[in-house]
Amino acid sequence: MARKIAILGGTGAEGSGLAYRFAKAGEHILIGSREAARAQETARLLRERIGGAAQIEGMDNLSAAAACDVAILTVPFSGIVALLKQLKSVWKPGTIVIDTTVPLAATVGGAATRMLGVWQGSAAEHTKELLPADVSLAAAFQNLGAESLAGDDPVDCDVLVCSDDEKAKQAAFELASKIPGARPLNGGKLENARIVESLTALLIGLNMRYKVHGAGIRFTGIPLK
Repeated sequence: MARKIAILGGTGAEGSGLAYRFAKAGEHILIGSREAARAQETARLLRERIGGAAQIEGMDNLSAAAACDVAILTVPFSGIVALLKQLKSVWKPGTIVIDTTVPLAATVGGAATRMLGVWQGSAAEHTKELLPADVSLAAAFQNLGAESLAGDDPVDCDVLVCSDDEKAKQAAFELASKIPGARPLNGGKLENARIVESLTALLIGLNMRYKVHGAGIRFTGIPLK
C-alpha cells in the first residue's frame, strides 16, 4: 500500500506548494486544514491542475494526521502548540513528522526578517517536546520559498535535513529529492535546525532588498549524487 503524506496547514501557500510538488511526483497527499471544506477545495484545485490520476484528498487536520504515514507541518509557528495538543492522541505509532516551521516574528505581528526567541532553541525542538515518544521527527524545507514551490520550474535551493532519527531523516531526503532542483543535504542533529530556521529570515530580507521572490541557498564543494 502506498504511503499517505499529510500536509497539515495545507491550504496555505507553503503547504499547497509542497502538496503540488509531491502529488505531481506521484505521492498520495492528504491536505489538512482547520476547516475540511477549505482543504477539499484546495485538493480539488490541485487535482485539476495536475490532471491524470493525481491522488489528493482534503480533510480536517485531525483526520489527516490519523490517516497518514508521514505528516508535514506547514502551519504558522503561532498555531503549532494548539495543533499538536489537538493531535497528540491521534498519531499512529511510527508516524514520521517533518517540521517546516520557522519562528518568524511576523507570526505575532512583527517583522518577517526577525526571529522569535524559542526557549527550546528552535521551532523543531519545540515541536519535539509536543510529540509522543513513538513519533519520529525531522526538520526540513524551511528555506524553500512558497512562490517557487507553486510553480513548475526547478527550485534553486538545497534542503537541509536535521534530525536525531535516521528513519525520519531518510523520509525527508526522499521527499526533497522529488522536487526538481532541490538537493537534500544532511544537516546533522535536530538542534542544528536553529541555524537552518534563521536562514529563512535572511532569505526573506534578500528577497526584499533585491526585489525577487525565489532566493535560495546552495552549498558548494559537495559532489552531486
